[in-house]
Amino acid sequence: MTFDKKYIPLIVGVAIAAGVFIGGKLNFTDTSDRLFTSNSKKDKLNRLIDYIDYEYVDDVNTDSIVDVTVNGILDNLDPHSTYIPKSELERVTNNMKGDFVGLGVNFYTYNDTVTVIRTVEGGPSEKAGIQAGDRILMADGDSIFGREWSNNAIIQKLKGEKGSKVKLTVFRKGEDKLIEFKVKRDVVPIKSVDAAYMLTNKLGYIKINRFAESTYKEFKKALDQLQDQGATQLALDLRDNPGGFLGIAEQIVDEFLEDDKLILFTKNKTGKIEKSFATDDGDFEEGDIYILINESSASASEIVAGALQDNDKGTIVGRRSYGKGLVQREMSLGDGSAVRLTVSRYYTPTGRSIQRPYDNGKSTDYYNDYYKRLSSGELENPESIQIADSLKFKTPLGKVVYGGGGIIPDIFVPLNTTAQNETLNYLRRREYISNFVFTELDKDRSIYKGVEVDDFINNFEVSDDIVLKFQDFVNLKERTNITFVAYYDQMKRLIKSELAQQLYGSNVAEKILNETDDMIEEVIFLSREKEQLELEASNSGN
Repeated sequence: MTFDKKYIPLIVGVAIAAGVFIGGKLNFTDTSDRLFTSNSKKDKLNRLIDYIDYEYVDDVNTDSIVDVTVNGILDNLDPHSTYIPKSELERVTNNMKGDFVGLGVNFYTYNDTVTVIRTVEGGPSEKAGIQAGDRILMADGDSIFGREWSNNAIIQKLKGEKGSKVKLTVFRKGEDKLIEFKVKRDVVPIKSVDAAYMLTNKLGYIKINRFAESTYKEFKKALDQLQDQGATQLALDLRDNPGGFLGIAEQIVDEFLEDDKLILFTKNKTGKIEKSFATDDGDFEEGDIYILINESSASASEIVAGALQDNDKGTIVGRRSYGKGLVQREMSLGDGSAVRLTVSRYYTPTGRSIQRPYDNGKSTDYYNDYYKRLSSGELENPESIQIADSLKFKTPLGKVVYGGGGIIPDIFVPLNTTAQNETLNYLRRREYISNFVFTELDKDRSIYKGVEVDDFINNFEVSDDIVLKFQDFVNLKERTNITFVAYYDQMKRLIKSELAQQLYGSNVAEKILNETDDMIEEVIFLSREKEQLELEASNSGN
C-alpha cells in the first residue's frame, strides 16, 4: 500500500491534536477551560470521577460513587424519579414484565436449607414432581444449603436460560433416600391478579396488586370467568396497589367506559398534551362497577379511579388515595442500570391533577404522609380531609370532585384500627406468620390431604392453642413478651389465611381475609341496595 507524501503533515497534525486532547483528559493540573469542552456540567462530573480514579490516596469503588452521584441528582427532583442500579434492574424488570425464566417454586431458607413452600401451578417444578415441603439440597451436583447461601445466591444458582435443565437433589419427609429431579426452566408468571371470585350471585370481585405488562390479560380472563358465572356488578379492589404501566390502566378503564370517553390526558414540560380515549371494545360498559381504594392506592390505580369517577361511572369506595399524578419513563444509563425519570403529569378527564405537593422534594414528610393522615384523623373521619375550593371540579352530571392530592372516594369507609393494628402488620411484614404456618404445616401435611377448598373455608378453625403457640414463636424470635389477648380473632384469621395461601393459593387466602373486611361489606351493601331500588322501579313500572 502506498500514499502520497503530501498527506504526511496532515496525518502528523491530526496525531498531535489527538495527543493534546487525550493529554487534556488525563492531565489533572490543567485549568478549567479545557480543550473541546462541549458541556461544562457533564464534564465537571466526569473530571471529578477521573480525579478520584487516578489521584485519590486510597482505592475507591468509583461505581458506588457514581451511584451516589446519580441518587444525589435525583434527590433534587420529584419524589418519583428514581435510580435503579444494575444489581436491581433485572428483578424490577421481571416484576413489571409479569414473568421470568425459572423453576416455578416459592421457597424460603428454613434451617439453612432451601425449602419449597409451594410450587407454581402448571410451572416447571410442579410438572417435574416437586412438592411443598421438599428440601432442595443440591443443584447440578453442587450443595446449596448452609449459612453461606443467601437467597440471592440460591436464585443465581437456580437461574438459567429458557429450555435449559437443572438436576435437583431433594430430601422429602417419609422417603428413605434422596430423590433426583430434572427440571426444565421455563417462563413463570408473576401474578398481578391475587383473587377473582363471586361475592354474591351478581357481584364479582377482582383484586389487582400492580399494573404490569401481563395484568390486563390476567384481568380480562378473570372478568370473562366472572361474567360467565353471572356477574353484572364488579368490585375492583385496588387497595395497596402502587401502580405501574399507564397503558395497562387505560386498557382496564376501557372495559368500563363507552366509546370516545376521555380516560386521561398528559402534559409534558413543553406543554404538549396527549389524550387517551376509550374505544368500543369494552365488555363491561353496561355493568355496575365499584372501585376500592385506600391511602396506598397510587399512580395507575388512581388513573382507573379518577377516570371512572370523572365520567360518572361506578362508585369509588374507601379512603383518599396516595396522590401520585406524575408519569415516569425508564431510560437506560448504558451500564446495566437505569433511571425512571418523570417526563409528564397526568390529569383526570375533568382536568384535575391528583399529585400531592412535593415542595421539599424527597423529604421524609412526603413518604410519611400516612402518619400525617393518621394523626389528623382523616383515616377515620372524612370531615378531616383537607380540600381546597380552588381545586374544585365538576363531572358531566354535576358531581363535585377535587384535585390536589389523591382521589377522594364517593363512599368513605374508615380505617379499622383493630384490623390494621401495627403489631399485626409488623408480624406480617417480617413474615413471621408465613414461617410459623409453614413450620406447623410441615409437621404433618397429610392432615389436609383431600380437604376441599369449600370445606376448609367453611369448617376449618384455628384453635386458641395455635394462637398461643404462635405467640411463643414470635416472642422467641423477638426476645420480647407480645400477647395477642386483644387480637385473637384477627390473629386466627391471619393464620387461617396464610395456611390457605400455602395450601390452595392467593384466591382462597383473599376469600378468608375478605369475610370480615369492612370495605367488602360496604360494597355488598351498596350492591344489594341498588338491586332493591332497581326491583322497586321495575315493579312500579308494571
